Amino acid sequence: MDEDDAVGGYDLSIGYERDAVLLEDINMSLKPGEIVAVNGASGIGKTTLLRTFAGLLNPLEGKVSIFGKTKADRGEVGYIPQRLGLIRHASVHHNVMMGAKAGHTSAWFPFSKVCKHHTLEAIDSVGLMHKLRTPIRKLSGGQQRRVAVARTLAQKPRLILADEFLSELDEETLSMVMQKVLDYVKENNAIMILVEHDFERAMQMADRLFTAVDGKLVEIGANGA
Repeated sequence: MDEDDAVGGYDLSIGYERDAVLLEDINMSLKPGEIVAVNGASGIGKTTLLRTFAGLLNPLEGKVSIFGKTKADRGEVGYIPQRLGLIRHASVHHNVMMGAKAGHTSAWFPFSKVCKHHTLEAIDSVGLMHKLRTPIRKLSGGQQRRVAVARTLAQKPRLILADEFLSELDEETLSMVMQKVLDYVKENNAIMILVEHDFERAMQMADRLFTAVDGKLVEIGANGA
């Protein structure tokens, strides 16, 4: 596999302090079009793993490789954190537009027809066109989560990192949003690492599933196996 197309962690130890390692000796490599889920109890380091791949935390040991680099290029990584990071006083359209702007470096791009198309396409894909001009603070928790997903889809990233991105959604909406994200990954040959507490859902979505055992990240199944 060409390293320039892959994402991986090699001999990786993660945590916030060297004397409080959460997970160690991580070795995982993901190829284009692949989805990996991380499942397990709270506090084992799942979110810390995503933050490390996102470049928000430095690994304590080892190496992170994002398409052949130690740090991703602008717009390559779309991150959906648990707390979402939305601009609460701004509209749905504005928040999703921020994703589209992050996906391109050209100064003219935010005002282009392509950017507007990506924004509206993403909002429509999560069923929120009727909330286009609504401020985030007036949306329900589930609607806000859908905005965060749309923001990432509008960005057109090569790698998606998603932390419990389906929480607060009713079953019908959950199925719709989940399928939109899965379709994006497969159609764009992207890569996805997701944290998902629901074991059956994690197995349904992912090509491979990992969990933490005694401070190690262990692969425990693939495609329902």
